Amino acid sequence: MIIRSATADPTDLDRAAAYEADGPVEALPVDRIREEVAEHRFRAEWTWLAEDEDGRILARALWWGRADSDRPQALDCLQVRSEVADPVGLAAELLAAGHAAFGALPQYNISLPRDWRERPDLAGAVAWRREAAARCGLSSGIERLRFEWTPAAPVAGPTGRLVFREGTDEEFLDAFARISAGSLDLHTRNELLTRDAAQLAREDIEFYLDCPGERSWWRLAELPDGTLAGMAIPSATPYHRNVGYLGVVPEQRGRGLIDEVLAEITRFHASEGAQRITATTDTVNVPMAAAFARAGYEVTEVRLVMEEPPRD
Repeated sequence: MIIRSATADPTDLDRAAAYEADGPVEALPVDRIREEVAEHRFRAEWTWLAEDEDGRILARALWWGRADSDRPQALDCLQVRSEVADPVGLAAELLAAGHAAFGALPQYNISLPRDWRERPDLAGAVAWRREAAARCGLSSGIERLRFEWTPAAPVAGPTGRLVFREGTDEEFLDAFARISAGSLDLHTRNELLTRDAAQLAREDIEFYLDCPGERSWWRLAELPDGTLAGMAIPSATPYHRNVGYLGVVPEQRGRGLIDEVLAEITRFHASEGAQRITATTDTVNVPMAAAFARAGYEVTEVRLVMEEPPRD
């Protein structure tokens, strides 16, 4: 067995893209892989293969990153042929080799239909992937719902309950810190185990500044008397517009204001001609999921995110 990156031969990436996945977890289409390669989001050094003695590919792992990233940000595709007797062991070897080369443990995203737990073959395929990821240090799992809005859904107009305005970096820093208190978002709660709210707020601002969306899109949400209620950060991915970040400060929660904030983001993107707006939230964040549903966003998939566990 040989485990290596797809850098030994100019045909390696084409061979990796043409790999015929034979399991129930849906693989990325060949055209999509080639498009990502062309945009420098999949790369030969981020693509790892397990080959038998005849050079036949038995497993592949495709890590994704932004075009300007020094390291990959997520494992997007992992397949092992069904004939392999120990898929967990082979997948773990493949991931460990990639992680050692990267000097990091990027998260692993598994995209699934909503009913995956009711499908034994799919549940089994997820189970061995999760075990392999756990063996390599990605033992913490978060299940997220991916939502999508299209112009077929309505766009709510302003109600006057909130006023939206531009804000300074200092004002957004304060808003991020205040909104993190009592958050139902698991990532936020885990991050607050190792850093204070102000530090997390700075990291959040850096993250959204690094996204394809524009800083000029960001809005503070205030009550008519000028009291801070929350904020709306329309953003974007390399593929389409997305919700980015939204929230309401603790003292204003429970009044339905999250609907107003989400509507502001949706109106903004719709006014710019967006044909698709995506959003995600944890399955445990029931209030946020309900707000997306009320705003006409539909669930398109479940995403399992495997990552390093939070440190106490």
